[in-house]
Amino acid sequence: MSCTDRKVIRCRAAVAWEAGKPLVIEEVEVAPPQAMEVRLKVLYTALCHTDVYFWEAKGQTPVFPRIFGHEAAGIVESVGEGVTELKPGDHVLPVFTGECKECRHCKSEESNMCDLLRINTDRGVMLNDGKSRFSINGKPIYHFVGTSTFSEYTVVHVGCLAKINPAAPLDKVCILSCGVSTGLGATLNVAKPPKGSTVAIFGLGAVGLSAAEGARIAGASRIIGVDLNPKRFHQAKMFGVTEFVNPKDYDKPVQEVIAEMTDGGVDRSVECTGNINAMISAFECVHDGWGVAVLVGVPNKDDAFKSHPMNFLNERTLKGTFFGNYKPRTDLPSVVEMYLKKELELEKFITHEVTLSEINKAFDYMLNGESIRCIIRMD
Repeated sequence: MSCTDRKVIRCRAAVAWEAGKPLVIEEVEVAPPQAMEVRLKVLYTALCHTDVYFWEAKGQTPVFPRIFGHEAAGIVESVGEGVTELKPGDHVLPVFTGECKECRHCKSEESNMCDLLRINTDRGVMLNDGKSRFSINGKPIYHFVGTSTFSEYTVVHVGCLAKINPAAPLDKVCILSCGVSTGLGATLNVAKPPKGSTVAIFGLGAVGLSAAEGARIAGASRIIGVDLNPKRFHQAKMFGVTEFVNPKDYDKPVQEVIAEMTDGGVDRSVECTGNINAMISAFECVHDGWGVAVLVGVPNKDDAFKSHPMNFLNERTLKGTFFGNYKPRTDLPSVVEMYLKKELELEKFITHEVTLSEINKAFDYMLNGESIRCIIRMD
């Protein structure tokens, strides 16, 4: 369907009417895509901790009613004016951040932080006209990070869609839209552990396990998982983790424990918790001379990172990353190909599957710590 076919689509969506309350399956109207927008049929989506965090709205600007969801895979239904790279029938991954291909960040080989389409969690409308494409009886329902995939149809800026190989199973590659790519890229693109190196992963949730998967793919000889929850240790073995450290088991800082285990420190570390003390430990546990620590977790706004300057002068490197340094449109298709070539294993991340009408079960699984990723089928 082209931009000239201006039809509203009525479909089901899981609407969050207010913070922390169960989502409600409603019939919503989805307006046609405007200039540089694409309307897609969502086939599979997944629940990420970020959805839960903003649904709870305990420390952010509440924007309700809203349709959450940002890890997904679907098929292009129609395109708006000016869209030339996608056509109806194309398989795509919607992404919470984008790539306009025109700004300084997009033209830089070193950055993926697009000026136009960088994540904005407070904005609930489309960039083109400042309006929502969702409504119920004329009342607007707000978007979430430009994706809103807890709906059978959604409208997304073309710069936030990665066109992928149609041979890829959408119920698997949908999880590449956020957490898996974030952790995987933090290791492969930023930490870059040499084959045979030692790597410490702080936090063994979905992003941390993805970082461990990256270390496994890179050929690390030792992957040390650090987490306060011992229940996560057995599961992490599937992702290549070889040793486990629970900071609560020691009466000394965990960076000292790791340094003793590794003859002075690990070659690389990846921090995936957002806890400021874990960030400091992740930096201070890398070996002097060549050690690199990568921060992935998002800290509280008032946190301050404190470490003695000598840790830097002794040639330890501290880096940060956003979405694993992947450019969504340019790089995600190659990550999908890694899966198709069986270099990257995705099935082990998927612990549960529900239908859209059962979406609140997915929230329960995550809140109870039972799931890594729960897939939500739209049928």
